[in-house]
Amino acid sequence: MIPQDSIVALATPSGAGAIAVIRISGQDAITIGNSVFKSIKNKELTTQKTHTLHLGHIMDGSKTLDEVLVSIFKGPNSYTGENTIEISCHGSTYIQQQIIQLLLRKGCRMADAGEFTLRAFLNGKLDLSQAEAVADLISSDNEASHQIAMQQMRGGFSNEIAKLREELLNFASLIELELDFAEEDVEFADRTQFHELLNRIEFVLKRLIDSFAVGNVIKNGIPVAIVGEPNVGKSTLLNALLNEERAIVSEIAGTTRDTIEDELVIGGIGFRFIDTAGIRETEDVVESIGIRKTFEKIEQAQVVIFLFDSSEFKVSGLKLKVELEKIKNQFPLKPLVIIGNKADKLEESEIGDLKSEIPEILLISAKEKLGVEELKHQLLSFVNTGALRNNETIVTNTRHYDSLLKALNEIQKVKFGLETNLSSDLMALDIREALYQFGMITGQVTNDELLGNIFANFCIGK
Repeated sequence: MIPQDSIVALATPSGAGAIAVIRISGQDAITIGNSVFKSIKNKELTTQKTHTLHLGHIMDGSKTLDEVLVSIFKGPNSYTGENTIEISCHGSTYIQQQIIQLLLRKGCRMADAGEFTLRAFLNGKLDLSQAEAVADLISSDNEASHQIAMQQMRGGFSNEIAKLREELLNFASLIELELDFAEEDVEFADRTQFHELLNRIEFVLKRLIDSFAVGNVIKNGIPVAIVGEPNVGKSTLLNALLNEERAIVSEIAGTTRDTIEDELVIGGIGFRFIDTAGIRETEDVVESIGIRKTFEKIEQAQVVIFLFDSSEFKVSGLKLKVELEKIKNQFPLKPLVIIGNKADKLEESEIGDLKSEIPEILLISAKEKLGVEELKHQLLSFVNTGALRNNETIVTNTRHYDSLLKALNEIQKVKFGLETNLSSDLMALDIREALYQFGMITGQVTNDELLGNIFANFCIGK
């Protein structure tokens, strides 16, 4: 049931600022706003046109709380689909609270987390995947995650799903019709066309499912573990990448006892760098814990940077190759970037020997910041940004990914049933389940628990 009461919340971040926006939405929102607003031109908000701005004062009886601008949005032409007003007041926390408390006394209630967007969904202004994209847009902190969220909020993903669902629904109706005429043994659904549709749906679902591998890391940042023996320059490299003194640099081996993390945006993609404790044999209990955590971080990372001191290669080259093979064997599917640090100390002949021994090596000097840009380009090459450039749909939401997997499973069951001449009533069951999973993505199938879980993660005021 769609709520009819009026809700209020601060729509801008809490705390003092130049301007704050207080949002009210509901059937009586404009009437309530009018009861506390005194226009400088004696206008009544209830008689004004939608999408207009009005200057005046918020009044608590005869007391003036603030000079404000009030925006009017009349339903259904508003974000929530309801009557909505937004009060732009000065950003004093005292003023914000005084206005909100006044509106509560006038009949509003405080909005729950995400309730404005929930009402937009319930009133048909957004489908569920678009509503979830609103939260992703708010939390986006790099160009790529922003681009994906914008595309989904505009309906790119939901339109693709809706089209597949509509085509499948049309065939499902014909299959269901056949069940009503089971005794006559007639076929209303063209099996050849149906098979072509199932192939097309399977292809699209697989593409969307595959895109999650890229979308998930873009949304959350790509974790990159920097590993190697102690004192080879891991912390110096982290500082060079971030262009700040984030990690402690010392000549004493084992200085980094725990992992240090920080983020950097490269080419619009977020990378989360993890400077780990050095890998070596040690009897130090604390350092041993750090080394154990290093391997845990490698497990969690999408990319591994193995750093070594290139000036010591003649002495420790054999040991280095053993360590490299260990990491390659333990994590065969992870991209591995092999970096020889302190290359500024090498002679030309030594550089040639290193490249012949390890052809894929990247030589840098973290201290002098030589080769750091080449490293950034190499990291960026591991990310499939072609889909972003081509504006393809990319899945970033785990709930959507789960429903797509289940829908694909049902489509493959239907396809198998069609190829083995399975009875229409059994195929109809699998088709219904596939339609259910499509509906779960866009919100055509919902329940209170699902909505509660989704909108609980929103911020208050959105």
